[in-house]
Amino acid sequence: MSSLFLRTLREDPADAEVASHRLLVRAGYIRRAAPGIYTWLPLGMRVRAKVEGIIRKEMNAIGAQEVIFPALLPREPFEATNRWTEYGDGIFRLKDRKDADYLLGPTHEEMFTLLVKDMYSSYKDLPLSLYQIQTKYRDEARPRAGLLRGREFTMKDSYSFDIDEAGLEASYQAHRDAYVRIFDQLGFDYAIVKATAGAMGGSKSEEFLAKADVGEDTYVRCTHCDYAANVEAVAVRAPAARSTEGLPAKHVEDTPDTPTIDSLVALLNEKHPRADRPWTAADTLKNVLVTLTHPDGTTEPLAIGLPGDREVDTKRLEGQLEPIEVAPMSEAEFQKHAGLIKGYIGPEVLGEESATGIRYVVDPRVVAGTAWVTGANEAGKHVLDLVVGRDFTPDGTIEAADVRDGDLCPNCAEGVLETAKGIEMGHVFQLGKKYADALGLQVLDPNGKLQTVTMGSYGIGVTRAVAAIAEGTLDEIGLCWPRNIAPYDVHVVVAGKDAALFEGARSLVDELVAAGIDVLFDDREGKVSPGVKFKDAELIGVPTIVAVGRGLADGLVEVKDRATGEKQDVSLPDAVAHIVALVRGDEYEG
Repeated sequence: MSSLFLRTLREDPADAEVASHRLLVRAGYIRRAAPGIYTWLPLGMRVRAKVEGIIRKEMNAIGAQEVIFPALLPREPFEATNRWTEYGDGIFRLKDRKDADYLLGPTHEEMFTLLVKDMYSSYKDLPLSLYQIQTKYRDEARPRAGLLRGREFTMKDSYSFDIDEAGLEASYQAHRDAYVRIFDQLGFDYAIVKATAGAMGGSKSEEFLAKADVGEDTYVRCTHCDYAANVEAVAVRAPAARSTEGLPAKHVEDTPDTPTIDSLVALLNEKHPRADRPWTAADTLKNVLVTLTHPDGTTEPLAIGLPGDREVDTKRLEGQLEPIEVAPMSEAEFQKHAGLIKGYIGPEVLGEESATGIRYVVDPRVVAGTAWVTGANEAGKHVLDLVVGRDFTPDGTIEAADVRDGDLCPNCAEGVLETAKGIEMGHVFQLGKKYADALGLQVLDPNGKLQTVTMGSYGIGVTRAVAAIAEGTLDEIGLCWPRNIAPYDVHVVVAGKDAALFEGARSLVDELVAAGIDVLFDDREGKVSPGVKFKDAELIGVPTIVAVGRGLADGLVEVKDRATGEKQDVSLPDAVAHIVALVRGDEYEG
């Protein structure tokens, strides 16, 4: 450590929002270069290399072959797939001295597709899987949480190429199985959840989420069956449509001073009580107006109808509409539509065929034959018994309402959903033919006919994995790495200033290195106290800490387990064999 390029910090960095960010900086693994951009220091490079090694081993095991593309990419392939426009402000664009357009690669579907098109032309060349571990760039509007959401990050992305859907299914399953093996080795608890494909396109899609309270992804799991899904992918279990025959006619009632759902429900129970039960927010139909911004910059209004006890989940809504961006409708935009009365908007002025022309989509629970209380499009008035399919017909449905604990499972009859937070660590897609169609990737089939190749896409966040592992294993005093990810096997600390202690420690370190153990040796002399050395050891988080101190006079060294804090005095003659057994996971019999 006297020559290691390292500075530990006692104070938290000012911009650190989560524990992994705080400790990776303080322990000298990374250093901030700019918002969302980090320099990797020697300790961090060692951990990162361990993660990459696990990924490479498992990818190679399924026959995937490694390549690497440039990070600086030409515009033309992204124009062909329309993603130059669809990415909007999410990518870094630049021009060269000849005024040609380039971008810093956010992902590489186009480049993989063109590479295979350039080299392969027959079904005999398939199946094929290629992967790379490479730096990506995305212009995050709000980079945060250190490595968990940055502007520059390292990803493993792989792509499978098959002649038909059966081949794609096999390639997808092989990658999925490899991901299970990878994440089993990375040292954090994770969940595999159903997901939406979003701007990637394709059909089947699953995410691997590291379970973490600081995660930005919300997912649900069933209390009864094995259903699990990202909230964007949850399909509401809609009630069956009902007959409209014999239902009471709609009627408009005075509801003054009820611009909110709560105030409306209170007035309904006071002035218009039901015979069977009290009114609740779930009996009302809330109509929320948003503005959609398309990748080309054009905008349009959208109205969303949902039960009044629900809120629009913006992330869930964006997941259905990606790459379109969503924002609440501004006051200026609202004023452009004369038929809208704030707080009293009803379905009868919404829809593409209405006077406002605003497209109107509803929650799946708003089915034909259901009756609602909603705005009457007059200030201080609501309409009761407004029936879907009789009094109004929406333009479609959308999954945009928030998902809550206790919601019915869409997969089984017995279970309910419970929510949890996670960090997206991996994503697997069955892309299908989207990119192959756009870029003309075809091969000759056994009959000599051209067939479009079908593709799969599979990503793992490498640098994000370092943060997720740290987040899942740290404690109140520092990092606490799993042994197969740690930067070193053993951290040897000299607990004193006597020359004899340093001499004994160096001898032990030499023997450990000769036995194949990777050792971090705190050989700092002079002003560095034993207390500082131990605090650094606990902060850095190597799984085994060996203290060479006063016990050396009696032929003993102290071996401490960083994760549990358990300490054991070990005789010097047995120390090497004991430590080697710990590192290799064996039982030492001294």
